[in-house]
This record gives sequence, C-alpha cells and structure tokens, in this order.
Amino acid sequence: MQRLTTALLASTLVASGLASMANASAETEFSYGGYIKLDAMISRTDSGSLPSGSIGRDFYIPGLTPVGNSDSNTYTDFHARETRFFFRAEQTLENGEQISGYVEFDFLGTPGGDKRITNSYSPRVRHAFIQYRNWMAGQYWSNFQDVTIIPEAPDFVGAPDGIVFNRQPQIRYTMANGWSFSVEAPETTVTPNMGGTSRVTTGDTAMPDLTARYQTKIDNVHYSVAAIVRRLEYRKDGVNDTINGYGINLSTKIELGKHDIRAGFVYGEGLGRYVGINSVNGAVVDDALNLDTLGYTGVTLAYRHVWSDKYRTNFIFSRGMFDDKREFTGIDANDHTQRIAANLMYQVNEKLVVGAELSRANRELLSGDDGNLDRFQVSATYAF
Repeated sequence: MQRLTTALLASTLVASGLASMANASAETEFSYGGYIKLDAMISRTDSGSLPSGSIGRDFYIPGLTPVGNSDSNTYTDFHARETRFFFRAEQTLENGEQISGYVEFDFLGTPGGDKRITNSYSPRVRHAFIQYRNWMAGQYWSNFQDVTIIPEAPDFVGAPDGIVFNRQPQIRYTMANGWSFSVEAPETTVTPNMGGTSRVTTGDTAMPDLTARYQTKIDNVHYSVAAIVRRLEYRKDGVNDTINGYGINLSTKIELGKHDIRAGFVYGEGLGRYVGINSVNGAVVDDALNLDTLGYTGVTLAYRHVWSDKYRTNFIFSRGMFDDKREFTGIDANDHTQRIAANLMYQVNEKLVVGAELSRANRELLSGDDGNLDRFQVSATYAF
C-alpha cells in the first residue's frame, strides 16, 4: 500500500511538473536561425606574404596587408567559418511585459583548426544579450557603431578601413525618440615608444567607455550621429599614465528607389580598437614614458545598384587615415589603409545568394613603404 501511495504521489508530482512546464512553454516563444556560408578566394600580395593560419586569409583585415617586401605571393583559400547560428527566447511576464534573450555564434577568428586534414574550428560568441523594457544588457554591437552602413559584400566586413566596427559587453538604454546611451567594456591598446605597428593591450582601464547616439529616418534618408568618451590607461613597463580619448561618428543611408548610397565619416583621438579593426592603437608612449593619443579619420562610401530581382551590384570605397606621430611611433607605423571593391550578388532564390567580388587593398607606412592586396572572392550563402 505504501509503495502504491508513493507511486501515485510521484505520478501526481510529475504530471504537475509537466503541466507547469507546458504552461511556461505556452508563454515563451523560441526561435532560431542563421546562415551557412562558403567562401573561396584567390589573393595576391605584392610586398610580402600572409602566412597560413592568418585571420587575414579568412577575411580582409586592414592592418595585415603586407608592406615593404618586394616578393609577391598568390594563394587560394576555402572556408566555411562565417557560418552563423542564433537562438532567441521571448517570454511574456504576468504583468504583460516582454523579456527576451539572444545568443549568436560563428567560427571566425578562433584557434583550434588547420587546413591539413579536418578544418575543425571552435565556435565563438558574437552576441549574447538580454532585453527588458528599454534596457539591453550583454554583448552586442557598440552603441558607437551604425550597422546600417555596412555594405553587402562576400567579404565579412566589406568596408573595415573607414568605419566603426566593434562588438562588446555593455549596458544600453534606448529611448523611443531615437536616442540611446551605453556604458561599455573598456580596453586600451598602446604602441610602445618607437614601436611602429606593435601593440600592447594593457588591461589597466578602470573607467567604462561611454557612448551616446541619435538615429532617425526621414522619408528615404537614415542618419546617425554618435559620440564616445573613454579613458586610456597604461601602468606597466615604466609607464604610469592616464589620458582621455574621444570620437564622433556620422553616417547615413539614402534610399534611391531600389538602390541606395551608404556613407560614413568618423574622427577621433584615442579611438584605437573601435576603428579599422584596430589598425591603429589608442595611444603611444612618448619619450617621457607618458601616453599621447593617436588620431584617426575614416571615410566610407558604398553604392548599391539593383539590376533586377536576381542581380545587384555594390561599389565600395573605405579609407582610414592616421595622424603622424613618428617622433614617438617611429616611421614603421601606419599612415593609411584603403580598400576599393566591386561585387555582383545573384539571388538564386529567396534563401540562397551567390556573390563574386574583386577588390584591391593598400596599406602605407609613414616611411613610405606600402603594399597591395588583390583578392577575387566568391561566396554562397543559404539563410534559414
């Protein structure tokens, strides 16, 4: 009898638990998606080489274009590392409010793989955040960035030289009138005295990076104005200094019927890792072992022309220019980077896109040494 009673009690508890789970599931909506992408590219460098395993072989990194060597190299690469997955959960609370969570990952920029046998690569977190009311907490695009002007391209970024491109943990408050404010994770990158393009990531910054952005759309014109204030710190290797950095980011997307123009301008002192995929550091160590900010100016222009429901073309220009602080960096620091590209995107069906892109990138040092990276890339992307 005792066993029967215990069994009945257990059955009741399980049924109650299942009913509770069913009720919770009814109030929670789950979704997932992403895309699977294959990239194939032929690259040629005229002033040195990009070694096997370099992230610059997977997609364009402005600061990795080889310079100063007369040897040219050509290589062919295939990878599926941009393949991406996301998961979202949205729940309605008892008071009718909504709360959601989002996680997204891909396989770019991670160690653990090789091209010899298995091509196995570790996943990485792209986005992971919670949204509740006007608040967002977690990892997402920086509030200083405007993703609207990123051009369509087979290349992962498309126009990294002249735009803000950064994902990181943050707390953001977004208002209904177009304003958003954030407190974001800090990090300082420093060029050692006479260090050229070398980098020290200090890990010493105490104050979070602070941003404000206003964006809106009037008729066919989207525009965004963003600002950032940050503190750069370095307290090792005989340096014990703190300096302020700042920047402004102006961007717009103008729709011309089916076509559009995307343009951006960003300027600042000490922007460092926010621009050019960290092709310039935030500061340099001067002769007195203090920090001096490094300036940056970036411009981006892209035109998208839609030929038909099946075909469209993107013309892309992006350039990052760096202040001359050769008295502290030496002449082996970057003077500018630039990329020009044109692509043709073929919409096979509503889920599959095939693209082909031809590009030339250039990097020049303060010494005058420079190098070009020419690349032909094709891609196939299935979105689900």
